[in-house]
Parts: sequence; C-alpha cells; structure tokens
Amino acid sequence: MPTLATIAVFVPTMFFISITPGMCMTLAMTLGVKVGLRRTLWMMLGEVFGVALVAVLSVMGAATIMLNYPTLFVWFKWIGGLYLMYLGAKMFWVSSRVSFESDEALTLSRSALISQGFVTAIANPKGWAFMLSILPPFIDASREITFQLLVLVGIIMLSEFICLLIYATGGKGLKTLLNKGNNIRWMNCISGALLIGVGLWLALS
Repeated sequence: MPTLATIAVFVPTMFFISITPGMCMTLAMTLGVKVGLRRTLWMMLGEVFGVALVAVLSVMGAATIMLNYPTLFVWFKWIGGLYLMYLGAKMFWVSSRVSFESDEALTLSRSALISQGFVTAIANPKGWAFMLSILPPFIDASREITFQLLVLVGIIMLSEFICLLIYATGGKGLKTLLNKGNNIRWMNCISGALLIGVGLWLALS
C-alpha cells in the first residue's frame, strides 16, 4: 500500500490533471450535450479502462527498470520530475477554447462508444507522457509493487470518471463557463503550478 503522504499528494495531482480540458474531457462534454449522459457513460467506461491500461503498462515498464537497474531508476525519477516541471511551465502559456465536435457520435452504438473512449485514451500521447512521468516515482521499491499499483490505478480511474462525469453533465453551461474570460487560463495556471511542485517533490524525494 502507498503511504498516506503519497496518496495525499497523488490524489489532487491526478484530479487537476484529469479536470484540465483535453481530448477525453472535451469528448465527454460533446457527447453529453448531443447524445445525453446515459449514452455517454458507455464512452466513459471505455475511456476509464483505457487510461487504466496505459497506467498499468507504464508502471510495469518502470517496475522492470526499478527492480533490475535501481541506479537507472533514480535517473528515470529525476527525468520524470524535470519533465513534469517542464509540462507545468508549458501549461502557463496554454490558452485554448473548448469547442464541440461533429455530429458523428449521434449514430454510434454502445460498443462503438466504448471503443471510441478506449481508443481516445490509449491513443493520446499526452496521456502516456503523464503516466510515464507521474506514476513510477510514486512507486516505493521497498514495498509490494502490486498493491501500490492497484491503489494508484484505482485512484486514477475514480478521478477520471468523476471528471468525465462533470464534463458530460456540465454540457453547454460548462463550455460557456470555460470559454468565459480567462477561466481556462486560470485552470491551466493552477494545474501547471501543481505539476511544477510535484515535479520538484518527485525529483528530490
């Protein structure tokens, strides 16, 4: 099991990463408006398990390095921390607006919605970059890796689902709120500051 200190840092980090507008959240908001929440839940199911798969594969690769090449893992942790700080700094300069996509999703079946969510999650390069940077440094090599992974992936899945639900139920009102003034800018600044702080913590821990 991860320590309470690790969980206390990991939970808000994942929430702010998840809640920031991106491919999956915009898709949830779009479908929420066009096909309703009940049908959007099928897409959310695929997305959550897609993110879980990305997380597990990221940790499995890192765990192999951790167990066989401990010195290399220290370097990996530093690189991950520095990359998080880079992403955090970059988010300060991101200024985008949320827009709806085409009406193609209106005709999708349940299985197609699940597939769309799953493929969107695993095909998102930023998702892989975040998982490869964030998850491995939160793993303590002196503890049982399997249980740590289960807890962290469970937190990721819950965070993703909650944020997807917020976007899917928010619909047009959330789109208006995000596009109003500098709201997205402020959200990116908060997320960026958090990533920089977490990057420093991971690199120095």
